[in-house]
Amino acid sequence: MQKRNGKRPAPDLSVVIVSYNTARITVDCITSLYESLQGRNLHVETVVVDNGSTDGSIEEIKRLKVLYPEIRLIEAGSNLGFGKANNLGVRHVSSGYLLLLNSDVIVLENAVEKLYRFYRAHEAEYQFVGGKLFNTDMTPQSSAGRFFTLPVAFAFLLLFGDRLGITRSSPMRTVQTDWVSGACIMTHTRYYQAVGGFDEGIFMYMEEVDLLYRAAKKGYRTGFFPDASFIHIGSASSNKTYPVLQAFRGLLYFYRKHYGPISLLLLKRMLQLKSLLGWGIGFLTGNTYLKKTYEEAFRITRMD
Repeated sequence: MQKRNGKRPAPDLSVVIVSYNTARITVDCITSLYESLQGRNLHVETVVVDNGSTDGSIEEIKRLKVLYPEIRLIEAGSNLGFGKANNLGVRHVSSGYLLLLNSDVIVLENAVEKLYRFYRAHEAEYQFVGGKLFNTDMTPQSSAGRFFTLPVAFAFLLLFGDRLGITRSSPMRTVQTDWVSGACIMTHTRYYQAVGGFDEGIFMYMEEVDLLYRAAKKGYRTGFFPDASFIHIGSASSNKTYPVLQAFRGLLYFYRKHYGPISLLLLKRMLQLKSLLGWGIGFLTGNTYLKKTYEEAFRITRMD
């Protein structure tokens, strides 16, 4: 990698990345982004919002900025959460075109340029677009899904809907979908601002579903473009307790916000049934993780 000299052109695209105690993977993400752009006629700035990291992330990003002066670092000073930090980053972008990218994403080949060119060519058709995500072993990661109506929530919670491809999947062709993973969303700032950005009341998980649900209510469409490929490391984590609990909280928040009291009550009953089944399997198999996780999940459903 070589340091870039001379006056920088105005960016065609602004990439917003939120960092929180992920120094190594954030550096890998940004490096893969700029390496993918080598020799391409696409000028990209990266706005990194650091949520008060204590692992040396800020120092690593500053060192990387010497190589890539297109990087802009915003130090939040505390953990704002995913949505609020992204909203902060968007307020500092210089381009109208916007890519929200998780810090644990690796850009493959020229995926960012592919996604950008597709979006520019199809902006009238899709106002929000996601690329195809892969796990670290290059198996497809389900990253396009249906809104969580009661039937979809039932399939998701109790019928292995994700595993069967009912509730979310990884399409092989370009399709319109209800939502795409928040790990990789391209849009224009006018659409992002028109829907109010991410709901800052959601700390983590379900932010993209809520965002794109509000976008759909305004008549905006979301597309999935599989020719732009990215590795998303996050789902490979072995610690599944936190995501389970946050998924419960996110679903409850989403229903309180967008659905009536009867739908919310029915969702709670489904979540409670899921909790009891998870706890029961943990009890029968001696799995402490399942018992503790679903005990806490059940408590979440009873908190209001």
